[in-house]
Amino acid sequence: MSIQSINPATGEVLETFPETLTSEIDRILEAAVTTFCDWRSRPFQDRARRMREAARILRGGKEKYARTMSLEMGKPIVQGEAEVEKCAWGCEYYAEHAEAFLAHQPRKTEASRSYIRFDPLGPVLAIMPWNFPFWQVFRFAAPALMAGNTAILKHASNVPRCALQIEEIFREAGFPQGVFRAALVTAGRVPALIADPRIRAVTLTGSDSAGSKVAEQAGSEIKKTVLELGGSDPFIVLEDTELHQTAKRAAAARLINSGQSCIAAKRFIVVEKIANGFLEVLVAEMRSPRMGDPLDRGTQVGPQARHDLRASLHRQVEESIKRGAKLLLGGRIPEGPGAFYPPTVLAAVDKGMPAFDEETFGPVAAVIRAEDEADAIRLANDSKFGLGASLWTQDLDRAERLVRQIEAGCVFVNEIVKSDPRLPFGGIKRSGYGRELSEYGIREFVNIKSVWMA
Repeated sequence: MSIQSINPATGEVLETFPETLTSEIDRILEAAVTTFCDWRSRPFQDRARRMREAARILRGGKEKYARTMSLEMGKPIVQGEAEVEKCAWGCEYYAEHAEAFLAHQPRKTEASRSYIRFDPLGPVLAIMPWNFPFWQVFRFAAPALMAGNTAILKHASNVPRCALQIEEIFREAGFPQGVFRAALVTAGRVPALIADPRIRAVTLTGSDSAGSKVAEQAGSEIKKTVLELGGSDPFIVLEDTELHQTAKRAAAARLINSGQSCIAAKRFIVVEKIANGFLEVLVAEMRSPRMGDPLDRGTQVGPQARHDLRASLHRQVEESIKRGAKLLLGGRIPEGPGAFYPPTVLAAVDKGMPAFDEETFGPVAAVIRAEDEADAIRLANDSKFGLGASLWTQDLDRAERLVRQIEAGCVFVNEIVKSDPRLPFGGIKRSGYGRELSEYGIREFVNIKSVWMA
């Protein structure tokens, strides 16, 4: 078996990699276990020194790593460079804060001394997606490794170069050989990895269907999981917003990573009073970005990561139109090579259409009209997902009241939803459970241990 790296902008096969043999997987797992015994006992300062070196290597190779992302999954290269910078920030953040986040917490009891300590679990299997092929890995790895765990990366099969470059970064930064390893395997071999007793926990970022399978497999083995799954994030626009600027930000929110982001805004819920004006600006803004070669620094929208993903997105658009949605922009597969899909705007979207009910993983904006504030919140919550949401209003007291009613793992007021090392990240409902980032993320893969001394 082999794994291919394919350029989605041209269809060219860049490189073919042999799939990691079962015997090599066994050696990787053994190394993760034996290295863990040493790694967990090292002081935080020792781990932090290596994590800061990883940040330095990331910044030094920013252009190289961004180019790999562009070639393997079509990310516009300027966005790839920003992703590398964010990875470096995440490394530095946990190098600085991990020790404080995991410090012993004293508790007053009848004991002479009692406290809570946070001990690492051991080897963690990370099943990561292709859409942010560096950031998704580092936002797991930086806290997990700083906590004293070791990691095995099963990356998406269309980004093998990214997986191997990340492994190389940790090796060059001075991390012991078994602390972080990449295994180039297909999804069919994941159940055996989860079942292996040397794997102590599992984290997945991906679709809700993939999350369901991983949760079932890990649950049967009684292993801790963190799942960051899909999203159909609402972008809620109330009548007192600054209309033109909000619509411009709406387009930017939808076109992040060529629309291929769990937290990209997908359902634009606009109160009726301003819906026409919002649509007019949104269509103009969605029409203006330049689509093309992701290696061109002027490109703002690259190809979709694979042709099958583009076909699935187009099916959602066509089915939504059949059920009554109005196509205002895009919606047609362009001629020529590559998995390109144009920025698309659908109006008159309602429940029962794929553009409302499903996650549309591409540059498709679904505009939904709400009667008023209460109806807008109802529509926002009428989803199986609950990852992120944004709310646009000039009345911050109003926003404070409505934030409590929105069913999501995060709510951004007058700002595009984004992940940030300082804030916990994750969802509810079919968007998953557990948290990444901040102090909450680093405590996911530790044993929260109570200690009582009589």
